[in-house]
Amino acid sequence: MSPTDDVDLPSDWEDEDTPDPRQRRGKRLALLGLGMAAVLVIGAGIVAAVYLNSLRTAYQDVTTVEITRGASDGARPGTEDGTGRNILLLGSDKRSPEDAEGVSGQRSDVVMLVHIPEDNSAAYVTSFPRDLYVDIPGHGQGRINAALAYGGLPLAVTTVENYTGVPIEHVALIDFDGIQGLVDTLGGIDVEVPEDFEADGHQFTAGTQSMDGEEALAFVRARKQFSDGDFQRNRNQQAVLAGIAEKLLSRDTLTDPGTLRETIASIAPYLTTDDALTSTAMLDLGISLRSVRSSDLYFLGAPHGDPMTTDAGASVVATDEAAMEELREALRTDDMGTYYAQNAGTY
Repeated sequence: MSPTDDVDLPSDWEDEDTPDPRQRRGKRLALLGLGMAAVLVIGAGIVAAVYLNSLRTAYQDVTTVEITRGASDGARPGTEDGTGRNILLLGSDKRSPEDAEGVSGQRSDVVMLVHIPEDNSAAYVTSFPRDLYVDIPGHGQGRINAALAYGGLPLAVTTVENYTGVPIEHVALIDFDGIQGLVDTLGGIDVEVPEDFEADGHQFTAGTQSMDGEEALAFVRARKQFSDGDFQRNRNQQAVLAGIAEKLLSRDTLTDPGTLRETIASIAPYLTTDDALTSTAMLDLGISLRSVRSSDLYFLGAPHGDPMTTDAGASVVATDEAAMEELREALRTDDMGTYYAQNAGTY
């Protein structure tokens, strides 16, 4: 069976102007590459794995987890036709192999919700402050990043679904070390640096800077160097994601099977996804996003209040319910384009 036998291909899969079978195969390989690239871009690490039989082995290194709701989690937000899809992306430092499935004790330093509109024309990536003080089912109020430590991916998904009011179709968690390998496999990336600073022995200068994997990892981890700490770190993480997107969606990467294969192999061991995000599901997602380019990725920050201290003495970030309700409505009604136009750069 070929890698695409169980996937419904779009009507424009074949190029009618190039009847040569070798040329059609070349387009198919490019689209398969774009499928992988689109998924990787969305997750800064979600991997599509149906690129010839040689890639199936690489995909087997991805850890999968069943996503379920507990008795205290409440009802899952309803799914409405024509309102797009939502994917939760989490990033964390150092996931131990023996604890990969439960991910207990690990907090997510990256919390991003990706909204893909119904027409598959773009992807809206919203970052949430890791210390945002929200309700965690079964655990009361807590930092949003603690949900992963309390209940692994299932509770992390439930917490974000409850807070945003929209269902999450897929989730992916990547160890930060996977980002380093991904960037090096791509031969480095260009990143927009907000200001001059130093981190982990690396000097960063305001403007566009080329980074290797080690530099990119230091860049996304840095926070104490900035006056607004974690908020700037969120923006830096988005800048690295944009740099990865630009490199992945370049013609040189998409048409090079070797680079694509190495990209998958470099990141798969660091990735945990829901068990429904199969290789076929990833390819299907990638095909649906075949027209998306790096310029079609839109980055936002989730609404939030000021930093505060809880009664127990914990430093957290307050929510802003009035502003958050606007984001919830945009997600529910698939109107993120309007929301972005009105709120880009606000948080």
